[in-house]
Amino acid sequence: MMKYMGDYPSKRTRSVNELTDQIFEGALKAEPLKDEIYCQIIKQLTDNHVNYSEEKGWELLWLCTGLFPPSNALLPHIQRFLQSKKHHPLSGDCMQRLHKALRNGSRKYPPHLVEVEAIQHKTTQIFHKVYFPDDTDEAFEVESSTKAKDFCLNISTRLLLKSSEGFSLFVKISDKVISVPEGDFFFDFVRHLTDWIKKSRPAKDGIIPSLTYQVFFMKKLWTSTVPGKDSFADSIFHYYQELPKYLRGYHKCSREEVFHLAALIYRVKFEDDKSHFSSIPKMLRELVPQDLIRQMSTDDWKRSVIAYFNKHPGKSREEAKLMFLKIIYKWATFGSAFFEVKQTTEPNYPEILLIAINKHGVSLIDPKTKDILTTHPFTKISNWSSGNTYFHITIGNLVRGSKLLCETSLGYKMDDLLTSYISQMLTNMNKQRSGRGNRSLGSMCLSPARGWGHPGQVASPSQHRDAQLCTHPLIPEGN
Repeated sequence: MMKYMGDYPSKRTRSVNELTDQIFEGALKAEPLKDEIYCQIIKQLTDNHVNYSEEKGWELLWLCTGLFPPSNALLPHIQRFLQSKKHHPLSGDCMQRLHKALRNGSRKYPPHLVEVEAIQHKTTQIFHKVYFPDDTDEAFEVESSTKAKDFCLNISTRLLLKSSEGFSLFVKISDKVISVPEGDFFFDFVRHLTDWIKKSRPAKDGIIPSLTYQVFFMKKLWTSTVPGKDSFADSIFHYYQELPKYLRGYHKCSREEVFHLAALIYRVKFEDDKSHFSSIPKMLRELVPQDLIRQMSTDDWKRSVIAYFNKHPGKSREEAKLMFLKIIYKWATFGSAFFEVKQTTEPNYPEILLIAINKHGVSLIDPKTKDILTTHPFTKISNWSSGNTYFHITIGNLVRGSKLLCETSLGYKMDDLLTSYISQMLTNMNKQRSGRGNRSLGSMCLSPARGWGHPGQVASPSQHRDAQLCTHPLIPEGN
């Protein structure tokens, strides 16, 4: 602490948050040390007439009040100290941060680099650029006490979305993009990722890997998504997240639907501008599912797309997006996350399977015909697990149930989606059954083993997340 404040000179050059880590890590692990940290900071600020040292002490107090509150016994003394220092620019902000820490609870990790740099540059507001599927972005303020759920609500309010339900934050750091559990403090999650990257990728030739990150906001769970219900959500998220999955050829659709959808995609790109008709043969991969392109000549595709385009003269981009969504909404695979896996347990199914996870459950699809072989609703799934190279799922009774063993490098993502959908389902069921007192599936919850458990066995977000932090990138597109 004295080194940070300059009272104990050190010749060695240190990273921005090296000393703040040393100051706060112990207190975050041992409850009694939290009061000790507060006492030591207040002690260093009392009768401190060295301007540089005092300002550095206030920086520490600002960081501390954003991490954890003192005990009930010490709280009145900290509040009186802050009230006695009303003249200081950081006093009021520290008091507000203290109240938020009391309300939201303690953080789990020391301040992130961004927080330390902010206060060292005399900035108490931290803004993050958030990226959206339609290639736009906006800046949002994020506080030390901001949890992912609050962040999502702030974004959805700014974008005039009717609800933040089903949306999630994703953090891209290095070559990883990971979903942020809604109950996590945003900076805790980013710090967790930063530390993990450091451990998994040690510095080479003295060069530390880049730890800058980007924040994405996307629809993750499509349970209540209905095209036309929220025009802003349709325009910014639903269209641009569904389009890549359609073009990859994951859905089963008729040729007429393909013609119609291609014309709508063209209209979204160019609206009523027909000058790009001559380029249609060159842009077929942007208009037609990749596995269907060779079924017709480029000239036939061009004629068909133009014919359907002319059926809807004057339609705007937004109208075309909604028409596109309303067509694919009729398909059972709408709003799915798709995974190509190799399965080794079911002889009646193809070895290479397409698995779709959506609001209906887990569907197994023949990748060639696109026929849905079977759909396992969430209520029939009793257990699941994942690793770097596999995803395993148990259907039915744990004793008599059938297992599906899959080879995949995206098991962590399947695990996360399944956990999130079932958690959402249980939350909704418990709301409906509250007050009835009956012991049913609705009063069950998730256990750390990724299955149904008894109340009190809920896995924490960090437990679920640990399984996801493996060596595979989570691509934000089409999530």
